[in-house]
Amino acid sequence: MTTNNPLRHYSPMPHHATDHPVLLIDADAPLRELHNCLSERLNAILKYLNLMACTSLPDYAEHDINTVTNIARIMVQDVSDVFRVIEQRGFDTPK
Repeated sequence: MTTNNPLRHYSPMPHHATDHPVLLIDADAPLRELHNCLSERLNAILKYLNLMACTSLPDYAEHDINTVTNIARIMVQDVSDVFRVIEQRGFDTPK
């Protein structure tokens, strides 16, 4: 059995570091699993940002602040990408 596009049910996760997406989301995964994935990331990034908000800026070099910001951006982008897949599934279903 051949298929035209064996990866058609995967949604790419675009990232600034690559020209082509290398990470994929299984768009056919159960909604509960997609929700668990983004919930875990969102809760982790909220705890991480809360920790950073309680940190004194003079204690860190500019490079460290850029690293912290980039980690937060990547995690929030992952959450956004999974939300996009869930929304597409919800809005693409026949009424």
